[in-house]
Amino acid sequence: MKVSLFQRATVACLYLFLLAPILLTMAMSFSNDPVIAFPPEEWGANAYVAIFGNEQFIATFGVSFVIAVSVVLLCAVTGLPAGYAIAFSRFPGRDVVLAVLTAPLLLPTIVVGLGILLLFVKLKLIATYLGLVVGHSIIALPYMVRIVVTAYKNLPVALSEAAATLGASPTQVALRVQLPLIRPAVLASSAIVFLVSFDEVVISLFLVGPRLTTLPVEVFRYVDLRADPQVAALSVILVTLSVLIVLILERTVGLARALR
Repeated sequence: MKVSLFQRATVACLYLFLLAPILLTMAMSFSNDPVIAFPPEEWGANAYVAIFGNEQFIATFGVSFVIAVSVVLLCAVTGLPAGYAIAFSRFPGRDVVLAVLTAPLLLPTIVVGLGILLLFVKLKLIATYLGLVVGHSIIALPYMVRIVVTAYKNLPVALSEAAATLGASPTQVALRVQLPLIRPAVLASSAIVFLVSFDEVVISLFLVGPRLTTLPVEVFRYVDLRADPQVAALSVILVTLSVLIVLILERTVGLARALR
């Protein structure tokens, strides 16, 4: 099918519209002005130098990274068995379980955050690593469950039946046949869970405290007090890290194949 010049121009305009905020942010990150402005009056990389000297940004980056990795592990431990059970088991209320696990995708994040806050106050999990990990897992788990369930349902039944015919137990079939086959989906969902947790700000606002905060919350508070090019430079760094994760996933397993 031949693509017309009008269609190409339309797609190009659409890409430009979607990428415009990122391109403007990149331009403003190379400003030496005291406040964010476009176009900058003085170009330079002072903002990037200042970021690596900002102890609060560096400390909260470490906190967010540790929490995101912990959320990936927790979602993998809970999401893989849940996805397997939903995909292969025929128990009463299976659709209800799937709906409950994926409900945070449909509810407003602020509503979920308020509910988590009311519960965690009683459990004394506010401003703790455990509270942040569990809170982030609540909104990140649906992504892993959805992708894993789809991957399990698309597995060739003949392979599992052949392994069972050769004497493999159900556990061996699940761990040595089915799990390796859905490895791309596990990697893709883990990357998505990591990014969702690392970038989460609404849930974190309900759960952080004066002694424990995450990078998105720190940026939110920073922008509330000042608006200098450091914020733009940090945004460019975070976008670059996200793109690198996606590129690594694409190069290793193929992003489209993993999501299928």
